[in-house]
Amino acid sequence: MNMTDLIVAQINEMLREAGGTVKIQRNELAGKIGCVPSQINYVITNRYTRENGYLVESRRGGGGFIRIVKLDYENREAIFHLINSIGTEIDETSARVILQNLASDKILTAEQYKLMIAALRDNNFTGLPDKAKRTLRANLMKVMLLSCVE
Repeated sequence: MNMTDLIVAQINEMLREAGGTVKIQRNELAGKIGCVPSQINYVITNRYTRENGYLVESRRGGGGFIRIVKLDYENREAIFHLINSIGTEIDETSARVILQNLASDKILTAEQYKLMIAALRDNNFTGLPDKAKRTLRANLMKVMLLSCVE
């Protein structure tokens, strides 16, 4: 198992034990795992993203910490928060990751997932500039997600 996988496994275990919210001291976790603190940052930045269903808060300084919250997609507020977090633009890859997480958490049915993935593909926006594609995709995704919670 590589270092990234060890860090992810440790953080996931901490999240399970703490009920979905964990406060991490970067240096302390790095010492426990046997890596440098920058590796912890790398993993959190790349694996614990909003698209993957996490909120991350960071406080710097002597008492600094990183708080990771696993979003509970069964909660309507979390879906609304996710809709708001999409912003005005989203690329196909980010949209796909969000939808995969919702499907794996059983928030979307297989049929909803397939329909949304099909609707948000880049090839549906042929001829549009990239910015217009991302904007249209974000608007469509928000409307589709909203229809799942109504």
